[in-house]
Amino acid sequence: MLDKIIESVKYVSNHSKSVTINEEKLNEFVESMKQVKPVHWLSFSPYGLLDLPIETIINFLLVYESIDFSFWGNPKWTIDTENGKEDGSIALLYAILKYVKDKNSTDFSNITKEEFQEVLKGNVEIPLFEERYSIIKNVSKIVNEKMNGNFYHFIKDITIDTELLKVIVEFFPNFQDERTYGNQKVYIYKLAQLLTSDILHIRELKENIKVDYSHLVGCADYKIPQVLRGLGILEYSDQLANKVDHQEILEENSEYETEIRANMLVVIHLIKQKLDNQVNAIDINDYIWSQGKNKNLSLKPYHLTRSINY
Repeated sequence: MLDKIIESVKYVSNHSKSVTINEEKLNEFVESMKQVKPVHWLSFSPYGLLDLPIETIINFLLVYESIDFSFWGNPKWTIDTENGKEDGSIALLYAILKYVKDKNSTDFSNITKEEFQEVLKGNVEIPLFEERYSIIKNVSKIVNEKMNGNFYHFIKDITIDTELLKVIVEFFPNFQDERTYGNQKVYIYKLAQLLTSDILHIRELKENIKVDYSHLVGCADYKIPQVLRGLGILEYSDQLANKVDHQEILEENSEYETEIRANMLVVIHLIKQKLDNQVNAIDINDYIWSQGKNKNLSLKPYHLTRSINY
């Protein structure tokens, strides 16, 4: 399944009309990465996540990352937390984690729409609220009906990314992140790869077990292409650049959107190769994502696509 991702995104990259990869800038970035040791984002234990039992953490990650998508808006959805105001993925993590701690349960199968609205209460309604509500209930329903009510127990003997990703994509339809380009199917699986990576990284850290996440390709979102464009590695045609910079919405499954996401994954693959496969693609992915907070990097707007995939 992971092989299908890289094959399909290479096809898109080879036929792209509006997105190109600047090899010179890519090589410059590779040199700068040689001294970097990537750190997994959850190792900082946001809001005490890692203080919980491993079973709770993994079951939490499944429901949280099933709805971890599409936060952009004007104004952006923001909530109040014990650390002040948060938005985006961290705000969602705080809200869902607080509910899990309060209820001592990761089961959302019986939550009402009104209860879920209260969980996600912020300055405005979170984008795609109805979709999130449907997905989180369905994920819990699948766990209860097909996994004996415990996702962690169902996957605890799986320690390799290829097998874990397969389970996630096959059991949970909301993780089936695919596009069509020309007549070709393009496999991206952003959230499925993120969940796979996070589960294996946290189990490695908390359980001190040997895991393998070396086959993951990367998580095609909107932030990493923005960073790669800021670095000069991804270049957009004038027409696409104009749309992105004026924050026009790119339709899901459009040629523009698919080319941006596919070329982003190809860049990560190329960086991995240029580093002699000594750094995992998912760690390269996380490092580039972290550069979005680099104040020395001049960033133009990220592309806007409303989607449950990222």
